[in-house]
Amino acid sequence: MKILVVDDHAVVRSGLMMLLHGKHNMEVIGEAADGEEGIEAAWLLKPDVVLMDLNMPAGMDGLTATAELRRRMPDLAILILTMHDDDEYLFRAIHVGASGYILKSAPHEELLTAIRSVAAGNAYLYPTATKRLMNEYIEQLKQGEHVDTFGSLSEREREVLALIAKGFSNREIAEQLVISVKTVESHKSNVMEKLGLKTRPELVKYAAKKGLLNFE
Repeated sequence: MKILVVDDHAVVRSGLMMLLHGKHNMEVIGEAADGEEGIEAAWLLKPDVVLMDLNMPAGMDGLTATAELRRRMPDLAILILTMHDDDEYLFRAIHVGASGYILKSAPHEELLTAIRSVAAGNAYLYPTATKRLMNEYIEQLKQGEHVDTFGSLSEREREVLALIAKGFSNREIAEQLVISVKTVESHKSNVMEKLGLKTRPELVKYAAKKGLLNFE
C-alpha cells in the first residue's frame, strides 16, 4: 500500500514515516510540506492513500488540495489527518471529497485502520464524529420537513453566506465585497434569521447543500 504524507510540520512527517514505512504492508513513497507540493507528488507518484493535513499556513491548505486532487484523480483515497475536532472542518472536508477524517491524537491502531479502510474504497470517520453525525440526522428527523427560505435571500446575502461558509472572517468579507464590517454583520444576522440557523457550522452545512461552496 503506497502512502503519501502531506503536512507542513517536518516532525509530523518524520513520525508518520517511521510509523508506517515498511510495516503493516505499507510503504511511504513521498512527503510534501503543503497542498500544492502534495498535488504534484500525488500526480507523479500515484499513491494509494494520501494523508492530508488541513492547515498549512505557508502554502495551499488541505481542503483546497483535496478538492483539486479529487478533480484530477477521482479514485484516489484522501484521509484527512488533523488536530481539529471541529464540525465545521469535518463537514467542509466531506464536501470537498475527503475519503476519511481522523485526529492526530488517535491511537496508532486507529490510524492504521483508517488507512486500510479508505484504501479499500470505504469512508472513515473517527468514532465521536460518527456519533455527532448520527445525532444530527436523528434531530433532523425529529424536526421533520420545513420550508426552505433560501429564495428570500438577496444576492448580497447569498454572497455573504458563501464567504462565511468558506471560512472568511467578517473583515475579510468586508474587504472582498467592499462594504463595512458592520454591514457584513447585518447581512449575516439577516441570513441566519431568514434561514432559521443559529451557528456558523449550521451555515456551512446549509451552504454546502445549496452548492455555494467551491474550494477549487
